[in-house]
Formats: sequence, C-alpha cells, structure tokens
Amino acid sequence: MRLSRRSLLATTTATLAASAATPAASAAAAQGRTGPTEGPTESGRAAPATGGRRLRTGFEQLAADGYAPLDGERVGVVTNPTGITRDVRHIVDVMHADDRVDLTAVFGPEHGFRGTAQAGGSEGRYDDPATGLPVYDTYLKSGRPLADVFTASGVDTVVFDIQDAGARFYTYIWTLYDCMEAAQLAGKRFVVLDRPNPVTGRAALGPVLHPEFATFVGRQPIAQAHGMTVAELARLFNAEFLTAPVRLETVRMSGWRRSDFYDASGLPWVPPSPNMPTPETALVYAGTCLFEGTNLSEGRGTTRPFELLGAEGIDGRWAAEANGLGLAGVRLREAYFAPTFSKFQGKTVGGVQLHVHDREAFDPVRTGVGLLVSAKRTWSGFAWRPDYWIDKLTGSERVRTMVDAGADTDEVVAGWREELAAFRQTRREYLLYR
Repeated sequence: MRLSRRSLLATTTATLAASAATPAASAAAAQGRTGPTEGPTESGRAAPATGGRRLRTGFEQLAADGYAPLDGERVGVVTNPTGITRDVRHIVDVMHADDRVDLTAVFGPEHGFRGTAQAGGSEGRYDDPATGLPVYDTYLKSGRPLADVFTASGVDTVVFDIQDAGARFYTYIWTLYDCMEAAQLAGKRFVVLDRPNPVTGRAALGPVLHPEFATFVGRQPIAQAHGMTVAELARLFNAEFLTAPVRLETVRMSGWRRSDFYDASGLPWVPPSPNMPTPETALVYAGTCLFEGTNLSEGRGTTRPFELLGAEGIDGRWAAEANGLGLAGVRLREAYFAPTFSKFQGKTVGGVQLHVHDREAFDPVRTGVGLLVSAKRTWSGFAWRPDYWIDKLTGSERVRTMVDAGADTDEVVAGWREELAAFRQTRREYLLYR
C-alpha cells in the first residue's frame, strides 16, 4: 500500500496524540466540550505546582479525541501564528495533513494568519503557499459582511484558536466576538479551542467598558483585565451579549489553573502580535497600553514595548514620583531610548522602564493609572491624544477627567469599584477552571 505525504503525516499526528493522551485526559476532553462550570477563585495567591501536571491545550484535547467534534464537517479555522502545537507546528498544517479533518479554509485576523502585518493591518485574501488553502481576511469585518465571508468559504464549522493577552483592548477577543456573531448569522457552528490566559485568571481588574464607548478595542462591557480564557469569554459572549446565540462548543484545556502564569504551561510563546514579544509584555500590557491614548511613547519600536514609556523632555523626576506611589510588585527605572518606528521615531526620549519583581502582587491596571497620574504631575508636556483614544481604552471618560482634575491613583481606582464588582459576579457563571 502506498502512503501519501498527507496520510503519513495523519498517521504520525494520530500516534503522537494517542501517546500523549491518558484515559483521564480523553475523558476530560469529552467532558470539556460541554464545559461543566467549576467554582471560580478571585484569590491572588498562586497554587503550588503539582508534580506531573501537564497542560494540554484545547487543540491537544481535540486531537487526542480524534477530532470527533469536527467529524463530517467542512472546517474553517480562525487563527494566527499562535495556533501551534507543543512542538511548534501550526495547527492548520497539522489538520491539513490529517485525513480525519476536512479543512477547507483559514480566516486571518489583525496582523494576518501568518502574522506579517503590523498593528492596524492584515494580509488580505490569498492562497496559503504551504497548504494551498484559501485564506480570508476577517479584519475590520463584522456582522453580515463577515457572515458573507463564512458563507462564501463553504465551511460548516468555524474553529477559533488564537492566544489572547488578557486585556479588553487586545483585539483578538473581539475577532472572536465578531466571528461568533457572523457564524450565527450564516448558520454555522462555532468551536473554540482554549488556551491559557498568560497573566492568570485569578481576578478581573480595572474599569468596565460603558456601551457608548464601544469600538474594536472593546465591543461589550467587560473589565479592562478580564481574567478569563477565550473559551470562557465565548461562553459569556454567547449568553450575555449576542442578540441570538451561536451553536457554540468549547474544547477545554486540561491541567490549567487560574493561578498559573504562562511559564507554568510549558508551552512555547509565539508573539500574538508584533509588539507582544514575550509573556512579560502581556503582564504589563493591560495597564501600560493606556499610554497609546497619550502623547508619550508606549515603547513601540523598541525591544521592550509596553515596558518602556517616555517622551522628549522627560527626565528622572517621573521615575522618582512613580516609585513614590508605592505601586505593588513593580519598580520604575529611569530610562532613555530611541524608538525605531511609531512615536518619536529616531529620537532619544526619556522615561521609565517597568521591572516587575513580584508578579503575584502586581496590578497592571492600577500601575497604569499611577503612571498616568505621575507623568501628568512631573512633565508639563503631558497631553492626551486629540481624539481622546484614552476613553476608548478605559471604556469611559472617567479616568481622563479624573486625572485632569488632579485625582490621585486611589481615587481613580475607586471610581470603578461598583461596576467591577458587578462584572465579577456575572463572570463567575462562565468560568471553566479552578
């Protein structure tokens, strides 16, 4: 009998999946597709590592189950370079080589399926050179236009597998939302393959979006640091926000705990976008991305985006003022840098670098607010972006107007206490992991 390359790869994939899976893992995979809700924890204390515990992503569980949820379906995958296996093969390449999956299309988000575009860009429509599969562009499409893309692709089931960064304004979760809505309009089934929240799922933090400030960096009222995985968010979106629910199935991870940071996963890190190079970037991003709404550099064009912040004319007074706030788990170093692109391209600017020394205690949103407050106090050139982008990032006018009025960090943070408590209560119903 002659084996084609596709058949040979399919046999290898099946063997690897079977050797990785235990009976308990297979049972968990089957159970995870319907997702029994376990009690959540808002504890800030990390659980100790358990000997022998190994995380398996939603895709690993799917493969171990023989791709049963996709049997007989024409499948399209919404993904990007983060959709990889533990041995860094892309799931599209793996599924395309497996005769058990009828993979017929790929859908690329912002930055593109293969990740070649910068912020605010995509790769457009093309045929993938590696697989020959048609790649459709989802970026800036939603509602009926995106539903028409799904219809034109001919798929029966849309699968989502993208690594999130844990912040409301990271656009992939709104790609998830838009694709769920479009799949419902097109009469397609929707399957979410879960991956870890890299900054833990211990608690939701920060202000909740006010609906009148909805954009692609925040479609619906969730917290600035949501503390959820993409499968949990999909469950929440489906029940709370979609006008009509999509036929949703979630494939859970096994071996993930809410207290786990990304390095506990044992998974390789692939930058989800060009300016999210490391898990340490994700750790600070939910707070320091607020500087996109100011005239300061948020570190784009450096090797430490979102960890370096600055502008021309800033000196060591900002670091001293920020350190004086007593922000938990982080120290601010006076820093000077010259961005290679974006704000202040080619110019030397002064500012701060964040050094997180206790990530258990670190609160990225409170830290971001503290840095805004201290920057305005110590640098006379501080200004908001003229389009008040800060309001879209924080979800309302409140942070901007309070900082302008001279409020301190505690006063600004207290302003969202009640709305955050309400979101945390809603969130509990959709959590899948302890």
